[in-house]
Amino acid sequence: MIIAQDLIHKIEAFAPKDLADSGDPVGLQIGDPHQVIHRVMTALDVRPEVVQEAIDQHVDFIWAHHEVMFLPAKNLDLSVPQNKMYADLIKHNIVVYATHTNLDSTVDGMNDWLAEAIGIQNVTPLKPNDDGTTGLGRIGYLTKSMTVQAYAEKIRDVFGVKTVRIIANDLNQSIQKVAVLGGDGGKFWRIAKDAGADAYVTADIYYHVGHDILTADFVVIDPDHHMEAIANKHMSEKIKLWFENDKTLTVFPTSINTDPYTYL
Repeated sequence: MIIAQDLIHKIEAFAPKDLADSGDPVGLQIGDPHQVIHRVMTALDVRPEVVQEAIDQHVDFIWAHHEVMFLPAKNLDLSVPQNKMYADLIKHNIVVYATHTNLDSTVDGMNDWLAEAIGIQNVTPLKPNDDGTTGLGRIGYLTKSMTVQAYAEKIRDVFGVKTVRIIANDLNQSIQKVAVLGGDGGKFWRIAKDAGADAYVTADIYYHVGHDILTADFVVIDPDHHMEAIANKHMSEKIKLWFENDKTLTVFPTSINTDPYTYL
């Protein structure tokens, strides 16, 4: 018999809460940590359609990357879709636990998964913590140099998107040292450049920041924040490894695409 707290202990040993950025509300979001769990789903986002999938699949624990309660509810008016989603989770006894920036920073976490997916090797943290092994982002090397355009096309194909945004003065420029940071990493582009990266892969680059990047003659490739959905499979695999000798737990990633953007 496995209770939610058993899984929470494993998650927190892997991605300790003290690795999270200050003010990032990681941890238990909703539910009773002492309830027995049988079916676990992993997800980037907890949205109403994801919760409905969890209900349909009789899930009793969701491990998510993005917090379901990043901002506190001001009321419990169930005509508000977000509040109804909270109520549905409680009604169906679904525990929700989130690891956000602590999953980004931990070893063999989000940014290591991203680095591996886009072909970066011999990685170190881009913005290391005092221990030197954990920290936000990763920086390393491609096995061989590529043009900006060729590498952007590779990233587009890896994440299965129709297009990527490229900020570069020359698409034929050769790159080999590459930094990556999952999610909204625009504010760290100067750190990536100062670390010697030829290019930086991150998301949510703002318009005026893009101008600054061009002026600095740096390269940024933005494949969309949803690139972090790569974690869904990895998170499921972690749980299966932690409980490989237990036959009472079923684990699977969500099948829902929560990317809010449509590209034409």
